[in-house]
Amino acid sequence: MLSPSHSITRCIAMLRRGDRDAAEALWGAYIHRLVALARARLGSSPRRAADEEDVALSAFDSFYRRAETGQFARLDGRDDLWQVLVMITERKAIDLLRREGRLSRGEGRVIPLSEAEARGEGAIDPTPTPEFAAQVVDEFRLLLHRLGDDSLRNVALMKLEGYTNREIAGRLGCIEQTIERKLRSIRKIWSAEVDA
Repeated sequence: MLSPSHSITRCIAMLRRGDRDAAEALWGAYIHRLVALARARLGSSPRRAADEEDVALSAFDSFYRRAETGQFARLDGRDDLWQVLVMITERKAIDLLRREGRLSRGEGRVIPLSEAEARGEGAIDPTPTPEFAAQVVDEFRLLLHRLGDDSLRNVALMKLEGYTNREIAGRLGCIEQTIERKLRSIRKIWSAEVDA
């Protein structure tokens, strides 16, 4: 959650000046949505070299480097920011799907996203639709709602934000095995949702 001194618009302005604190604040505000967006785009495809968290990290890193050099002329508020993040995340996810698809057919080798990006690989469709972003957000909210329990929702959100099981246990004042049990429950509920 951003503090009042770190509003989205203010963070964007600070980011253009190279303020890393602004980047961290934006990362914290958007990571769980980016991971959910990447997960939805990757679907049930096999994950070999990278997963949805890698896609989200790569997307935000690209956004940060490009924003810092002023490459986004129209980046004035949260709506502009979300559209840019959706576009970059979708492109990264599609790039990963394409690379993984080539690998499944026996072509090439596994390479990190950063190396592929440095080589300029993976040009794709230029624009995701706003409807796609809205659908992902709606589906993510529905999945959280299906958990039916605030403690499960909290664990799921913290896990999506990148906390380890130990860190989550510390924050919730329980033992690590409790978190592992809750994560198994979450996976079971969400797997049933996917299979339905």
